[in-house]
Amino acid sequence: MTDEAAVYEKLGREFSGHGTVNHSADEYVRTGGFHHTNTVESFFALFKRAVYGQFHHVSEQHLFRYLGEADFKYNHRERLGIDDAARAEALLPGAKGKRLLY
Repeated sequence: MTDEAAVYEKLGREFSGHGTVNHSADEYVRTGGFHHTNTVESFFALFKRAVYGQFHHVSEQHLFRYLGEADFKYNHRERLGIDDAARAEALLPGAKGKRLLY
């Protein structure tokens, strides 16, 4: 789901379920297919808050790591009914057998 910006036209051709909303025409939700950008805007708002409050600086070299952490946090948040124990249970298998290099 994207807004009507021209940079997303190619992206939209790659995904059959891609839809757009026209923010410049004060359209924020398109009914019928229920298209909106609220979810992605919420994710990036949380990511931006982490950059300002937790990371303070994000290097391009490690951007995928910061986004991976934000993705995990977003998909394992309390609002989805996942508590701290379930979040730790989902996190720990990904760390098994890996060294902490920093």
